[in-house]
Amino acid sequence: MTENNNLKIVNKQLNYDKVSLIKPTNSNYIHIASEIDKKNTPFFIVTSSKKKKLIKQCKNWCKELNQVNGVIEISLFKATIIPPGMGEYVKENLNKIHLAKFDFVILIEVSSEKICSEIKNHSIYKIMLSEIEKVSSYSQVMTASNIKRIGNVNHKKQGVFLFNYFSAESTEQNLKVWEYTAGWFEKETDLDNSTLLFPLNESKTTYSIVNHCRWDKYIDILPDLIFKKTFKKYVLDNFYANNVGAQPILYKVIL
Repeated sequence: MTENNNLKIVNKQLNYDKVSLIKPTNSNYIHIASEIDKKNTPFFIVTSSKKKKLIKQCKNWCKELNQVNGVIEISLFKATIIPPGMGEYVKENLNKIHLAKFDFVILIEVSSEKICSEIKNHSIYKIMLSEIEKVSSYSQVMTASNIKRIGNVNHKKQGVFLFNYFSAESTEQNLKVWEYTAGWFEKETDLDNSTLLFPLNESKTTYSIVNHCRWDKYIDILPDLIFKKTFKKYVLDNFYANNVGAQPILYKVIL
């Protein structure tokens, strides 16, 4: 094991190129994650009637919120599968880390912190959040900024969307090892987009950072996570060496 500015590196011989980053957005985000149809399997196949009803309501509420000046985009996501990628750090710390089973997510992008506050104080938002909390067994709201970016995530085009929920002893260490390992995804999965969300309400969220990105098809990402040994050796092993754990969930966009 070697150290690079406090970043602990294992299997250094694999040596992927540094990820290509661009300037982060100036946007603020509200990420609402909820667990409704919680499963013991990695697949989200059946959608309950209560979830269908909630999704229909949220689509209408979000269309109203989208009319507020300063709202850039609102997207809704339904989980499809939990892929390989949960790290040993998570498994060893389940007493203090929430096991992510978020099957319904709303992502609201706005132009500023001021607009973010306006949305959270909006009567429609409060009604929506209240209904989500009522229907969900667990839910969490994260207000965030974009701290690192590979490229814009296109929500207008259907595809496979990732929200990866990170936990770490040190957020600084988490950011370093995310950037170090992101080159693997760029090379092995042809990833050309990613918006890394950094929580502004750290005391109210379980996770250190949440990564969001998109691929066109499942074949673009799942075989690499399952069959490429370098995924464990380069990505997961370096996460673990730095006391970082990830909980990835794949989604489809529904609004």
